[in-house]
Amino acid sequence: MTQNLSLLLPEIFLAIGIFFSLMVGVFKKNSYNLVTNLSLFILLVLVFLILDMNQEVYKIFSNSFVKDALGNFLKILIVIGSFFVLISSQVFLKEKKIQKFEYPIIILISILGMFFMVSSNDLILFYLGLELQSLSLYILAAIDRENIKSTESGIKYFVLSALSSGLLLYGCSLLYGFTGSTNFDVISSELNSQNTGAIFAMVFILVGLAFKISAVPFHMWTPDVYEGSLTSVTSFFAIVPKVAGMAAIIRFMQTPFENILSEWQTIIIFISIASMILGSVAAIGQSNIKRLFAYSSIGHMGYALAGVATGSSSGYASSVIYMTIYITMNIGAFGCIFLMKKDGKYSEEISDLSGISKNKPLLAISLLIILFSLAGVPPLAGFFAKFYIFMSVIENEMYLLAIIGLATTVISAFYYLKI
Repeated sequence: MTQNLSLLLPEIFLAIGIFFSLMVGVFKKNSYNLVTNLSLFILLVLVFLILDMNQEVYKIFSNSFVKDALGNFLKILIVIGSFFVLISSQVFLKEKKIQKFEYPIIILISILGMFFMVSSNDLILFYLGLELQSLSLYILAAIDRENIKSTESGIKYFVLSALSSGLLLYGCSLLYGFTGSTNFDVISSELNSQNTGAIFAMVFILVGLAFKISAVPFHMWTPDVYEGSLTSVTSFFAIVPKVAGMAAIIRFMQTPFENILSEWQTIIIFISIASMILGSVAAIGQSNIKRLFAYSSIGHMGYALAGVATGSSSGYASSVIYMTIYITMNIGAFGCIFLMKKDGKYSEEISDLSGISKNKPLLAISLLIILFSLAGVPPLAGFFAKFYIFMSVIENEMYLLAIIGLATTVISAFYYLKI
């Protein structure tokens, strides 16, 4: 039991940190700055706790919780993304007069949910983690209560997310019914291509997971929620939950669904191609920079899914590399958006950025480099992210997927260069 709890140390520390921050926020007036600094400290300690963990594979609590190098790496990505979102949005929130101490606490609660999603080896634990994350995100989307757009985006996200969670839960219950277990390892041994009911369940689970990473055709909420939410919330949506969602997809494909590769591969290839095409074409007509980044994130999820579609360890590795570079690029992009102000107002329209190179040359060149990287221009990091994905796709002889991916990369370069 002691060893089990020591392996859960980051999660236990985070939960205690959330309770303590909440108490500070409730009993101390004007505690936004204090709670934010406390949250940043908790996130820093979390990174060291995770780095200090043994990188070997451990399965604890009746094999429902898995501790491994992949999980540890993805958790560090989640923490780093959240840390930068909290730091970069502090001035923005103060100027918008939304200094609510609940804001950093809700982010911490969603991180706790993501940690359980990333380490889940059981359907029940996975769903609990997913809902803890989702409930926090509903609140974040609508946190600016005075703004009609923010409230609208919160309701849209809540209704559509609840629908996708219902479909996912239905898939989980079917999978349990047809395999007799909620444990990923047992499901993997029971699952084969003759088990039609379990394959039917797998489709429902994939629908729910595709919604969480805003992949086509379950992307409908993304542009509206990105545009309507506060820019600080949009930056969180664009960066952190995507990692947890992609981690969950890799976990499902690696363990419970590994024996039915041919059944799910076609679905993932379709979702990947559709996301790449829609993400690159639909963004061309956008005038709002947050909507443009929404379609951009849909396209990027398509590229990340191309690696998963291979069903190989090199493909999964290339997807993780892609997500790492994607997070870095988005942290930079939203950092630039927070610094773009015209006449004391934050710029959200692309047309507002005209002349920024004269007033703020350093900011302009920084954004230019980030946009080139997002477009995949060598020798920047975004190029290597796509390079690893296409290499693993070509190694697995999925040439059509690689050709469409390369074509959509060229199309997407147009709207990045347009800025």
